[in-house]
Amino acid sequence: MHDDESISNMFTRFTTIINSLKNLGKSYYNQELVRNILWCLPKCWTPKVTAIEEAKDLSTLPLEQLLGSLMTHETAVKNHKNVEVKKKKTIALRASREESESDEEGDMALITSQF
Repeated sequence: MHDDESISNMFTRFTTIINSLKNLGKSYYNQELVRNILWCLPKCWTPKVTAIEEAKDLSTLPLEQLLGSLMTHETAVKNHKNVEVKKKKTIALRASREESESDEEGDMALITSQF
């Protein structure tokens, strides 16, 4: 899986490769397919991979259920990043200052005291 690639795009490429191999006479057990998908995920997915490996029986885990779990996690991560981006936005206000007679008097007093 590429770093900027979505789970669905990766799964589409994976399925294409597996189907091509089946056409050439090579077949895989479901457990091998599940392990290959988990193995090809980037390092940032390591906590999710570990959780799946510990919580699920990989020998009976359907490929579709794995895909659903990974897509759900991907969506949650994207939503979490969007919330962080919204929190980081700052608002800059432009200040303006109007001169008044009292400001001029204060400036004059300051100049006089410094002189």
